[in-house]
Amino acid sequence: MTEVEVELAVGGMTCASCSSRIEKKLNRMEGVSAASVNLATEKAKVSYDEGGGVEVAQLIALVEKLGYTAQEIVPAPPEPVGGGDSPPPTTADITEPDTLRQRLVVSAALALPVVLLAMVPALQFDNWQWLSLTLAAPVVVWGGLPFHRAALTNLRHGAATMDTLVSVGTLAAFGWSLWALFFGDAGMPGMRHGFDFTASPGDGASTVYLEVAAGVVTFILLGRWLEARSKRKAGAALRALLELGAKDVAVLRDGAETRIPVGRLAVGDHFVVRPGETVATDGTVVEGSSAVDASMLTGESVPVDVGVGGAVTGATVNTSGRLVVEATRVGADTQLARMARLVEDAQTGKAQVQRLADRIAGVFVPVVLLIATGTLGGWLGATGDATAAFTAAVAVLIIACPCALGLATPTALMVGTGRGAQLGILIKGPEVLESTRRVDTVVLDKTGTVTTGHMELTDVYVAGDTEEKQLLRLAGALEHASEHPVARAVAAGATEHLGAAPPAPERFENVAGFGVRGTVEGHEVLVGRARLLADAGVTGLDEVGALRDTAEAAGRTAVLVAWDGVARGVLAVADTVKESSPRAVRELRALGLSPVLLTGDNKAVADAVAREVGIGPDAVYAEVLPEDKVEVVRRLQGEGRVVAMVGDGVNDAAALATADLGLAMGTGTDAAIEAGDLTLVRGDLRVAADAIRLSRKTLATIKGNLFWAFGYNVAALPLAAAGLLNPMIAGAAMAFSSVFVVTNSLRLRTFT
Repeated sequence: MTEVEVELAVGGMTCASCSSRIEKKLNRMEGVSAASVNLATEKAKVSYDEGGGVEVAQLIALVEKLGYTAQEIVPAPPEPVGGGDSPPPTTADITEPDTLRQRLVVSAALALPVVLLAMVPALQFDNWQWLSLTLAAPVVVWGGLPFHRAALTNLRHGAATMDTLVSVGTLAAFGWSLWALFFGDAGMPGMRHGFDFTASPGDGASTVYLEVAAGVVTFILLGRWLEARSKRKAGAALRALLELGAKDVAVLRDGAETRIPVGRLAVGDHFVVRPGETVATDGTVVEGSSAVDASMLTGESVPVDVGVGGAVTGATVNTSGRLVVEATRVGADTQLARMARLVEDAQTGKAQVQRLADRIAGVFVPVVLLIATGTLGGWLGATGDATAAFTAAVAVLIIACPCALGLATPTALMVGTGRGAQLGILIKGPEVLESTRRVDTVVLDKTGTVTTGHMELTDVYVAGDTEEKQLLRLAGALEHASEHPVARAVAAGATEHLGAAPPAPERFENVAGFGVRGTVEGHEVLVGRARLLADAGVTGLDEVGALRDTAEAAGRTAVLVAWDGVARGVLAVADTVKESSPRAVRELRALGLSPVLLTGDNKAVADAVAREVGIGPDAVYAEVLPEDKVEVVRRLQGEGRVVAMVGDGVNDAAALATADLGLAMGTGTDAAIEAGDLTLVRGDLRVAADAIRLSRKTLATIKGNLFWAFGYNVAALPLAAAGLLNPMIAGAAMAFSSVFVVTNSLRLRTFT
């Protein structure tokens, strides 16, 4: 059977026990193979077997039956990323943040006089308590309606959530006040009472808790509103990513420019990008040259020069010349769309530590209700004072709300992955964060990761009285006619050194596996291996052979050059080390990682590269076949090491998947990117160190949040049960614990 994955926007969740309950019910549904519900992103991801009898409508009905709203998030067709008319529905459409703000403003305006009258006895005039009732009633009934409605729905399903605690606590305080006002002595003209931060003894019949009921509802509404605002900020990076693309594009049709929406662009279309315009989609430059600013997509601050044949990425900005680009990928296939998907998947997933928090939150609320009942009974039995007993019990209900617990992980994850996307680091899932903490060894593939992956001419060795310019001129002329990577490196190097293209050969012949021969400016020229020159009976091979040995000892590929029957010199070609690689290796060491170099190249080349970047000879694995890279990773794991692998080629994909943590260079192949846990959008090895630092910092923030959330509840519950907290103070503290957790997560936005 084919497994289908659907995403739902879920509205009405208020705490971790809500998301935990929905997740549990969805997972129990017949035919569902996996379901994950995220409180911060307000999304549910459900996997089920096609043909197993499960329909999206049934999933939505189940969520709605539990008292929440649900709506399918339809994957964007090719056009929305980078443009389009109608973005997919988001949870913001369902949760109505404006309604929350309206409730907060009205409740705060009404609750403030009630709290002041209760806290400042000097303000209490005759019948002040009846004014307090008039002001507090709308706050408790209308302002607290979302909590009461959710508590009632949960009660019908035999469940209890944070809303249950808030609703029971505030209604109990309000109900007690009504009884005292109408049936006790609290309604008498001239009634006065002071305000205490703790549960103090008193006459229950003359005590009102209107300030507690109104104050707690207001504080919790304030906390919810601040949470909603902070969650919007936390998801800002992903929204910014999705909004980067161009909205329309100038397409060339029959030689004329026609402006069309980006969504109508097709693979193969030629489109124009003028200076200052955003590149509409991924493509290849077919006309013009310019510098392209990719900073919003890769974090790289320096614009990259592109010319005919060069690749450009959608959402980058053309800074100078006019370009004509042929579209190679559109819509959901573009790099921007794939980045957005990776970030969103990571934000919707759950770390192991979050699953533990969800399980605790699921049983926490019923336990708190029992503690509150025990507190009420304990105080009544020990003191016989109903007022103090009631105050302590209500404080227990309100202080224990596990809001912060549910927000601790997802908010940090949202901000961390969003910031990573801005810096060109894509974290595939929350479980990746836990891997980065344990990693102690990093395996670096050489070609394309530590080195540029392109051969370059590095040294020119001449024999006897041969002139370097003539050597480059004659060898470059022949190599210019060859398509071999080494030949291209020699031709490009010769052109650069001479300042002009070498002359065209009069005759050219490729000798497969050995080199090339031909006639240039009347000279019979040979360029290639020693065997080619020896077979031709060339003289002077001993001296040139010594030069070849020097080049190969330095880890270079030696190309021998001869003309007119005499060996004249050696051209040294190598895959050069990226400028940033030595510094990247130092940064990885600073993170406590042991770098290992892995390559299919020979030992001399591998050792030369290792020396250049600062890796010891004992940490070099050379002449490793692609299929044996996995074995090297497994061998290191067998030694008890936790291994990260950085690679970019198809031949690295299996090793990336085998490693405890796979980091794929975004400049590499799709197979490598698919197999990696982290994708580094730009091909700079320093980003690998940044990625591990960001992941570790995000994990540390999650742990700090959870410590605060757990510690807060563990420390506050005994204080409330002991009568040392007024319920209104408890409500304020509970609301601001959630705000603290979200604010702490937002600090990740400043990561550099």
